[in-house]
Amino acid sequence: MSTLGLCTYGTTPHDALELARAADELGFDALWLGEHVLHPAAYASEHPSAGTRQHHSGPIVDDTTELTDPLALHAAIAAVTERLRLGTAVYVTALRHPLHTARSTITVQELSCGRLLFGVGAGWLEEEFAALDVPFAGRFSRTDECVEILRKAWGGESFSHEGTFYRFDEVRLHPRPVAVPVVYGGNGPRALARAARLGDAWISSGTPTFEEAVELVGVLRRHRLETGGNAEFPCYVRVEVTEETTAADLERYREHGLDDLVVWADAGWKGATVAERRANLAALADRLGVRSALGLR
Repeated sequence: MSTLGLCTYGTTPHDALELARAADELGFDALWLGEHVLHPAAYASEHPSAGTRQHHSGPIVDDTTELTDPLALHAAIAAVTERLRLGTAVYVTALRHPLHTARSTITVQELSCGRLLFGVGAGWLEEEFAALDVPFAGRFSRTDECVEILRKAWGGESFSHEGTFYRFDEVRLHPRPVAVPVVYGGNGPRALARAARLGDAWISSGTPTFEEAVELVGVLRRHRLETGGNAEFPCYVRVEVTEETTAADLERYREHGLDDLVVWADAGWKGATVAERRANLAALADRLGVRSALGLR
């Protein structure tokens, strides 16, 4: 079954809430929220997807960028939607203690009746790590250890942990198991290998071209075969949409086995008022075949 989701970044909480309501009603499958905790006054760090097309022009984080807590925002979105899946693309787990993250994700997953797709990444903005007093070196290993702890916490049993970065005696976070899919992000060779080995799914970084997307997913699937992973491994691929893009253009991806696509919400969510933005998003849904696929009018 194919899916088509939306992603957004730099959106105010109220506008994201309106976007989510509209997306849920129109038949989009998911809303993915990007995140940063803060914007440094200046930074020299380069986003690792520099070789891939970036949707936003200029700096990814600057003084004008609206930043939100995606889990707090998704808790609000869960309360006003019924079927929309709630994705993070991506949550930098290494910036927080994993027990805090476990508490938040459990709450959102239960509040949303199982709709959270927890996208994680190792992070790239060194100045953000410095401001939060988290070592930038070792962030990949720290992220993997965070995910290990999260999976234990979601299991509903008591557990202790003795690792490289975190150590604590026996604790329990929840009286029952909570299933939370972990969606690894990143396009580099190391990121793809980690996603195939440790994740339940993968989401692309930046907006790869069609040819790049086919190649990235091919690498992931080869890694999955090598590691003995099961065939159920969604690959969420961001697709650039223009005024001319139609459902037929998206079908090319699906013909190559890329069934889970994500488009930038501002391809449709634009206009001076909420009513205008809703109307433009509805037009995009019609053009991409979203409402017809769901049987909506």
